[in-house]
Formats: sequence, structure tokens, C-alpha cells
Amino acid sequence: MAKNRNHLYEGMYILSTALTDDATQKLIDKMTNSIQEKGGELHKIFDQGRKKLAYEINKKREGHYFLFYFSIPVEAMEKLWREYRLTEDILRFMTMRAPKVPEKIEFQPLPE
Repeated sequence: MAKNRNHLYEGMYILSTALTDDATQKLIDKMTNSIQEKGGELHKIFDQGRKKLAYEINKKREGHYFLFYFSIPVEAMEKLWREYRLTEDILRFMTMRAPKVPEKIEFQPLPE
């Protein structure tokens, strides 16, 4: 019998800036509930704020960036990605394995 393996993941999500603060919070709650329903555990969320996109996505020039750290069984990732693809307010997402959960996130400014 195969054992469920939980892996630590880092997920970067770009949400639509057309959402109100309440709608953004509801979408984040929906995403975190989905992780927990699939047997996962949310460790940390970093709100990176609104930023200009490098290129236009769905006729939008800005996005609200969030970084999630969570553990979830490997088998549940495909279901999670399917849900993300079907949510119109998630402009882009990327999920990858992470070695650990950082206490603080600092980004280097990009050269002009």
C-alpha cells in the first residue's frame, strides 16, 4: 500500500487587481480551504502587494502577488492545479517544491 507523502511547496499566485479587498480575501480563503480539504497544511502567506506585470495578461497590466508555503500530498497537486486553472481571477500561478519556510521574504530591486 502506497504511503501518502506530503511535500513542502512554494506557490506564487498573481490575482486580478479588479477584485475588491473583500473579494481578494474570499479568493485566498477559498484557495487555503482547498489546500486543507485535500489533506494539506498552510504554513505561511506573504502578501507582496500590487505590481506591474512584465506583459499584459487577459488585458490586465497589474496583478496582486501572493506567496504561499504549504504542505500537501503529492497526489493532490493535480486537483489543486485544475482548480487554479478554472478560477478566472488567478491570472498566473506557479508551484514548486521548497526546502523550508522562510521567516521573512526580501526581494532585490530590479535594475532600471
